[in-house]
Amino acid sequence: MKVLFVKLGSIGDIIHTLPALAAVRASLPDAEISWVAEERSAEILRGNLLIDDLIEVNTRSIRSTKPVDKLLAEVRKQAGELRKHRYDIAIDFQGLLKSAMIAKLSRAKKRFGFSKKSLREPASRIFLTDTVKVPDQIHVIQKNLSLASAALNFEAPAGHYGFPIHTDEIHRIEADEMIGRANNKFAVLNPAGGWVTKLWHAEKYGQLADRLWEKYGFVSLVATGPGENDLSQIVRDNSRTGKLIQVQPSLKGFYELVRHAEVYVGGDTGPTHVAIAAGTPVVGFFGPTEWWRNGSPDPNDICVERLDIGCRIDCHRRTCDNWICMDISVETVLEAVGKRIAVADKRSSTRAESFA
Repeated sequence: MKVLFVKLGSIGDIIHTLPALAAVRASLPDAEISWVAEERSAEILRGNLLIDDLIEVNTRSIRSTKPVDKLLAEVRKQAGELRKHRYDIAIDFQGLLKSAMIAKLSRAKKRFGFSKKSLREPASRIFLTDTVKVPDQIHVIQKNLSLASAALNFEAPAGHYGFPIHTDEIHRIEADEMIGRANNKFAVLNPAGGWVTKLWHAEKYGQLADRLWEKYGFVSLVATGPGENDLSQIVRDNSRTGKLIQVQPSLKGFYELVRHAEVYVGGDTGPTHVAIAAGTPVVGFFGPTEWWRNGSPDPNDICVERLDIGCRIDCHRRTCDNWICMDISVETVLEAVGKRIAVADKRSSTRAESFA
């Protein structure tokens, strides 16, 4: 059987679909699995041993406001490699017009996607042959698993998700160099995010770095990506102890780095989801988005959020005139870190005793 996954991006979206990949491979070990992803998000999938063929596209020029015939022509240009295969089933995990068109152009006999209510662009339904209804209040990981299990007729796992990510020695060496600079137990802090409304105040990250050093002896590695140097510098400028190190790792270097961290602190952004996939103890900030939907499936991870305000329900605002959901004190975050690392320490001790 030849199966096509259509999940274009972002990094967080792809991370949330990896458990479905792991489950399909476990249930159908002989299947040929291809995945279509955006070039800018595909790095996390490159070299993945569960994928037979990774097809990278660049669909930024494709906008759903164009007439359908023009959209089809643009998508056809981008997805030419699909014509080399004869897929039995295509699964559109994205729910957009362009992703459904890619599924259509794959010539798959069956094209599965979510039912109309769960589609980000309901008009994409016209390119699907089958749709799957999922519950409203469901984590996106389980949502993707439900779609895959319905399309391929297997039982979806509930919890204990697999996040298959392939790294090379170069990524481990990159991480080791950063860890060596810390020369101590360390935390990873990520002050960045795709929306301004998802950001905890950068100066507070600097103050948090001080408190992590004073209370736990953790050096903080402040990890940012290209174009985020200003945020990183604000963090540094607001640390009086200087017990932090600014780093800018590659995506997979970050994965290898965060695997060794005592704790990770960040908002609803790609690196947070990478940290969750790595099994790192996570403390996350969620304001305009929902932890129950996008956050960690690990019940030990902690979401720091404002539950005392009523404007967060179905918010999803990228800008806001009443932006109070991220007004959270450093001490509140420090308390959450303490609770999270206490659980991690207890589990580590129990594991060590079991092998003694």
